[in-house]
Amino acid sequence: MLKIGDKAPNFVAEDQFGKKHSLTDYKGKKLILYFYPKDLTPGCTLQACNLRDKFKELTSAGYVVLGVSADTQKKHVQFIEKHQLPFSLLADVDKKMVNLYGVWGQKKFMGRIFDGIHRKTFVIDENGIIQNIIDKVDTKNHAQQVLNK
Repeated sequence: MLKIGDKAPNFVAEDQFGKKHSLTDYKGKKLILYFYPKDLTPGCTLQACNLRDKFKELTSAGYVVLGVSADTQKKHVQFIEKHQLPFSLLADVDKKMVNLYGVWGQKKFMGRIFDGIHRKTFVIDENGIIQNIIDKVDTKNHAQQVLNK
């Protein structure tokens, strides 16, 4: 289980265009690495649009935003185009990142129990150290949760 102060695990994953991203690409930058269950669903759309609407504030504060789900690159492109998202979404279809960051596990929704991605955000500093972990994501005000810490 990752905690604040830990070195963030390195990852390599492709974005919606097939461009590879790794944690080392962001050395010297502050990174918002947010994990979410599924493209084009109500809660995930609220969260992505909140980050989109506050994107200027986030970048002014020095942050780079990356979203991660197990959706395909094609689905990410649809999500980005439909909602004009100004940041990259990583396609973790093999679930390497979600397992590396410990966000894959049992969930309960409408009385059903299943495995899936837990909505969780890691705020990582310029040296790759986890500065904040947001477990209880407020999808409507997620950018403020990051900025207020």
